[in-house]
Formats: sequence, C-alpha cells, structure tokens
Amino acid sequence: MNHSYKGKILISTPDISGDIFSRSVVLVIEHNESGAFGLILNKKNSQMSTRFKDFFDFKIEVYDGGPVENDKVFFIVKGKRVTEIYTDITDEYYLTEDIERIINAVLSSELDIEHIKIFSGYSGWSPGQLDTEVQRKMWTVVDVYNLDYTLPNDQTLWKSIMQNLGGEFLLWANSPEDISLN
Repeated sequence: MNHSYKGKILISTPDISGDIFSRSVVLVIEHNESGAFGLILNKKNSQMSTRFKDFFDFKIEVYDGGPVENDKVFFIVKGKRVTEIYTDITDEYYLTEDIERIINAVLSSELDIEHIKIFSGYSGWSPGQLDTEVQRKMWTVVDVYNLDYTLPNDQTLWKSIMQNLGGEFLLWANSPEDISLN
C-alpha cells in the first residue's frame, strides 16, 4: 500500500441494497497495511440516543459509526483534550473511547456537549478491502473541506457533498432513495 485515505471522507455510491452504507458519509480515521477504520457521520441511531438520554437531562444524538462492534462507543471531540486516551483527527478534532472522562467533562462543563459527536460501533475494512471497494467505485474519496465533524448531520450531508462534487454526482444527489424507482 503506497497511499492512505486517513483524514479523508468516503461518499457511498447509492445502491439498491439499502444497507447501513447506502448514502453514507464516512470519515476515515485510520488506513494502513492492517486495514481501515472510520465512522459514519450522517446516520442517527434513535435507540442509542434514547439510552444516552438517561445519562443527561437533555437530548443526545448518537450516530451509527458502522456495523462493527455496536456495543462500543466512540466520541469525536472538538477542541480541548480532556483525556490522555485519544487519536488526533486534525489539530482541532480528536477521537476517544474514554466514555467516563467525556461524560464527566460534560457534566462539569469542561466540555460543551455541542463539541462532541457520539457513535455506536464503527466501520472497518480488512487489509486491501477499502482499496478494492474504491476501485470498484463503491466509494468516492473526497478531501475534507471545512467540515465540522461534530455537527448533527443527517442525509442532507450526503446530498450536499454530492452536489458540490458536480458533474455525474449531481445525478446521484438528485436520485430517489430507492434508485430502482428511477
């Protein structure tokens, strides 16, 4: 492997399967010879959101990070590093699984809940798998462009990025959810 998609965004090509990756926007956190790890930025998980509301007195949105290890919780945090257990995404954002420290930081007002995005599970690829999927045009790789990873994104994020890509991507952006209806 002589390239890495680390720090880039994957935009799924719409397909008929309707699985979790359909119309997904994935942030690639790690990509090397051992495989790839990423989080879906635009798929809310209402069941986990309800469970997290028990920790706080306000509404919390939890996102499906992907289909792997849905019992694991990950946080993308904007700003201050409040834990020693983290992976830098950019100078401004980091990833952590330190649930206890993040919850305590929010409850003590050390962190603003709006600077955190919570994920259940992750997206993972075995060695060479992501490269093969990109070659098969299952994913379009996009350099990140001023994207706030902690914003409460939904399906409008996928459509917006597709529209910004222009050209043939405009067709996908304006296609119905079920492309067999087209």
